[in-house]
Amino acid sequence: MCGIWALFGLDNQPLTCICENFDKISHRGPEAFKIEFDIKVKNGYLGFHRLAIVDELYGMQPMRIHKYPQLFLLCNGEIYNWDRLGKQYSFEYTTKCDVETIIHLYAHGGADSVAQSLDGVFAFCLMDIEKRRILIGRDPYGVRPLFRLRSDNGQLVISSESKGLMAITKCISNKWTLEPFPPGHYEEYEILDDGRTKLLKNVNYYKPGDKPSFQVYVPWATLNSKDVYDNIRKLLSAAVEKRLMADRQIGCLLSGGLDSSLVAALLAKHAKEHNLPYKIQSFAIGMGDSPDIIAARQVADYIGTDHHEIIFTHEDVIDVLDKVIYTLETYDITTIRASIGMYLISRYIKQNTKTTVIFSGEGADELAQGYIYFRDAPSAIEAHNESLRLLKDIYLYDGLRADRTTSAFSLELRVPFLDIQFTNYYLSLDPVSKQPQDGIEKYLLRSAFGETGLLPVNILWRHKEAFSDGVASIKKSLFQIIQEIVEDRIRDKDLDEAYTKYPHCTPKTKEALYYRNVFESHYGGQAKSFTPYFWMPRWVKGVTDPSARFIAHYAATADEKHRLKIA
Repeated sequence: MCGIWALFGLDNQPLTCICENFDKISHRGPEAFKIEFDIKVKNGYLGFHRLAIVDELYGMQPMRIHKYPQLFLLCNGEIYNWDRLGKQYSFEYTTKCDVETIIHLYAHGGADSVAQSLDGVFAFCLMDIEKRRILIGRDPYGVRPLFRLRSDNGQLVISSESKGLMAITKCISNKWTLEPFPPGHYEEYEILDDGRTKLLKNVNYYKPGDKPSFQVYVPWATLNSKDVYDNIRKLLSAAVEKRLMADRQIGCLLSGGLDSSLVAALLAKHAKEHNLPYKIQSFAIGMGDSPDIIAARQVADYIGTDHHEIIFTHEDVIDVLDKVIYTLETYDITTIRASIGMYLISRYIKQNTKTTVIFSGEGADELAQGYIYFRDAPSAIEAHNESLRLLKDIYLYDGLRADRTTSAFSLELRVPFLDIQFTNYYLSLDPVSKQPQDGIEKYLLRSAFGETGLLPVNILWRHKEAFSDGVASIKKSLFQIIQEIVEDRIRDKDLDEAYTKYPHCTPKTKEALYYRNVFESHYGGQAKSFTPYFWMPRWVKGVTDPSARFIAHYAATADEKHRLKIA
């Protein structure tokens, strides 16, 4: 994990803009930084903040190698098939850094051969000073973040986070656009004589569900066409195993829910098989007697991790709420609520352990129809299409939450459920088989691991909690705590005037208005480009709050608990 930053064509106080913006993303790579330029490209600067995960000695960026001195590379990512690509094309690697393969792919086959060849998560910017070209790309689900600022007259700036770009807008007199770089896309630019840029192509190389164009980790021929459960187990296990690539200590977030528990159990299993020289650490957060704390403790005991419990209080929520909104770069209600615990747990990991690489269960709800509202889907096809929509936009919501809260404390996040081969296979299955069954969401995924003994039975079939309830004590939910906080900070009069002040995604509650006010104080004018809509459940009538706790069948009934073997 690291922070990348590049500026092209700005002739108005470029050094001032660098000083005011580049350091804003230093939390993504606190161990070293570098800014570089080449005299052949006027007004072109490449900046990098490093967190060393692989090849601590030779992995510094902007990366240049002797064989291709005309190429400069910035990349925030992990390329899991870098060794396979090297053997496939006989690349001669100079370093042991996985992202070096991007340079070789470009030199070997040009701009169109790079992004779709990579099995991994990435945001990169490659500059070719000989051909005067810039290539920018982002991974299929936007696991690694990237923002792009572009003016009408060809000035171009990119940054891992938008906070590294906001002050630059003062230096640009022409009309400009600041927005997230879209996942599954790459763009190629020509560098003009004055350093400004001209867009040559914008290519959408991947959509959720597309089949990978690279050689996959698990050969398709080894999958059993008649045993879907075995295929799911094999591919998810492989998705975890390939992500062990790290020279730093690995751990996992563990809520005690299905998704994080599956990832944690597979991680602990592979860590033993690969003889990692340390015990996997797991981390759970809650308010004392919260359901997540209790369930996570059971899982950790079962799989044998070095388990940590982080207990937070009402005062902690008050202390970090504004910081969380600044960190996230969004005002989306459910994203902010769910980020508070993840922000606090990440802070604990950074301050108290040596764990740097963190596994988590993000992506499973979108892929495997885990949200409770999927029970109300009108048809299997509509449910499948909703999964595709959620995966397409995950970088704006759960993906954003997971990245920003961990990177704020210089941790690298890894999300096996968003593995390209795994998502492609799961989405290719019969839509009916993926729907909730008997009131149980993610039924297919649970069933696939049902006879393995990988997890305790009650955890495998645990009822899904709204995040604000899962981490909260039985006395008061996180939802209630937040309502009490914002009640003292927003007047009724302000809420009445919210439509005039904020016509896009107008806040309808004091909580939403408070979030929006804090967001605008840091990212004024970017509400529409950063957050096009509020995350909300679908197919549910009369619900105006995104929390699952307001859906009628949210709480498990006694009969459901009996069926799920929880009682």
